[in-house]
Amino acid sequence: MDIIQLLPDSVANQIAAGEVIQRPSSVVKELVENSIDAGATEITIIIKDAGRTLIQVIDNGKGMSCTDARLSFERHATSKIKSSSDLFTLNTMGFRGEALASIAAIAHVELRTRRAEDEVGTKLTIAASKVEGQEPISTPVGTNISVKDIFYNVPARRKFLKSNQVENSNIVTELERIAIANPQISFTLNNNGVEVYKLHSATLLQRIISLFGKTMNTQMLPINLTTTLATITGFVGKPENARKRGAQQFFYVNGRYMRHPYFHKAVMNAYDGLIPSGEMPNYVIKFEVDPATIDVNIHPTKTEIKFENEQHIWPMLSSAVKEALGKFSAVPSIDFDTEDAPEIPIFNSNAPVRQPQVSYTPGYNPFKYSGVNKVSNDWQKLYDNFETPSIVEEEMTMLSQPTTQQSVGVEQELIPTETIPASVGNYMQIKGRYIATTIKSGLVLVDQHRAHTRILYEKYINNIDLNTQPVQKILFPEIIQLTPTQTEIMLAIESELLSVGFEISNLGSGSFSITGVPEGSEGLNYQDLLLKFIDIATETGTTDTTLFKKKMVQTLASSAAIPYGQALTAEEMEYLTQELFKLSEANYTPDGKPTLSCLTNEELEKRFK
Repeated sequence: MDIIQLLPDSVANQIAAGEVIQRPSSVVKELVENSIDAGATEITIIIKDAGRTLIQVIDNGKGMSCTDARLSFERHATSKIKSSSDLFTLNTMGFRGEALASIAAIAHVELRTRRAEDEVGTKLTIAASKVEGQEPISTPVGTNISVKDIFYNVPARRKFLKSNQVENSNIVTELERIAIANPQISFTLNNNGVEVYKLHSATLLQRIISLFGKTMNTQMLPINLTTTLATITGFVGKPENARKRGAQQFFYVNGRYMRHPYFHKAVMNAYDGLIPSGEMPNYVIKFEVDPATIDVNIHPTKTEIKFENEQHIWPMLSSAVKEALGKFSAVPSIDFDTEDAPEIPIFNSNAPVRQPQVSYTPGYNPFKYSGVNKVSNDWQKLYDNFETPSIVEEEMTMLSQPTTQQSVGVEQELIPTETIPASVGNYMQIKGRYIATTIKSGLVLVDQHRAHTRILYEKYINNIDLNTQPVQKILFPEIIQLTPTQTEIMLAIESELLSVGFEISNLGSGSFSITGVPEGSEGLNYQDLLLKFIDIATETGTTDTTLFKKKMVQTLASSAAIPYGQALTAEEMEYLTQELFKLSEANYTPDGKPTLSCLTNEELEKRFK
């Protein structure tokens, strides 16, 4: 009996949908790119329930005829390829002819479209790849497509969709990528009846500013390089604006967004030595190349693109970024157009050359002079009041170095905090970083910042558990401006922020007012802190509130803790040490770094044998 069968179209379409349509943002991407390919200059996107209930895209493109409207939902139906040679000269977004067929396989779809030369348009209704109706209709020029109840017939896929906040964030991210690639097109996004943004036709820099805030106007530096292999344009961020999290980084080739780790390394190479390790600069970089030299079809989402000449483009890209950073660097330079410009004498070739003369007093001795403030020639007496370093000082110097098995002969053991009694010795601060003191069993060295971080972390967590975190009102509220993506996340974590003491008011249009902060957090940069919380929520997701709260409180505690370099009084050192020893988990910070190191009496004795 034969066992190989051809799949029914309905099953084949669902399999194709699994490759092309992974989540609601995939639907938005495919529909908006179709609108761009149709020549639209205005595109409106309407979302309900993070795309679960409705995704609607309205454009003023050229529209479709009655026949084209019907054929557009067939698999491998496309207007962009007529022969195999066309595959190597593609300049459009979608081209495989699977997007609409895949969408129609897992949702209810209603299409309204009309061309300028037609008196009436076409309305087409499809569900699970089956055409339920087609009729003429009065509709504006362009296309209006509604996708309802996504994955209604694929419950397993619908079940594994993320929270509304995560799916909304994915939708906004996709639209940001498309909007940056097409600044000449106007975009409007409406989410659950609220206008998230309205982007007017603009230049690339204006589009970046509209999406990511006005501060981008002073942060971005232009790049422009034209060669026979590629034209590279766009903007890169100034080194001082690099961030550890949430940097805005975009690569495009021929108008298509892409991920390219190899080119990313070229950009980072240009920033070598200009930004700290672990920080990332902002950049929006566009490549224009011959379509025949790239392969955009190596991944279903077409975000991974292979370049034929990428090894030659790499040094060009790095050089272009370096030139931008060098040309617009903030290093002070002499401005010779100002009135205060230095006077440079004109060189006279006929003037005699004179050797520079140096005047000095041969008999001058800085240690031999008389008067009221006389210092004795016997300079050794200056050291009469100085003594050789004490044993404690020598031990503290040793403690400032990592204790290893090779150096002391034994491996350092963890200190059970319950066995550490109250300090019986004096306190000493070393290098503005460590607190050294004696205990009955030897010496202990405490990292002041990490210790305070642990103390504050336990305090904040305890207050959250008891719902007693004090809030300190701000006399003059601070305003923070967020991007649409950040706004979605901020709204999702608002209750968690309140639990640690942050009171935030939504002013609309991405603006938020900080009216209250955690007690004891004076002097912090609250805007930067909130941006860090948003980045953490992006990484962890907002559905796992326990993990998010832990990381958020950890960041808050580290930010509010005593910094390195701050001088401490003996009373402050004693208080910090005693508070640390009271904790059940005093040996490590919340992220697992040691807070203290102990040198026992036995280890001290071995050092002097």
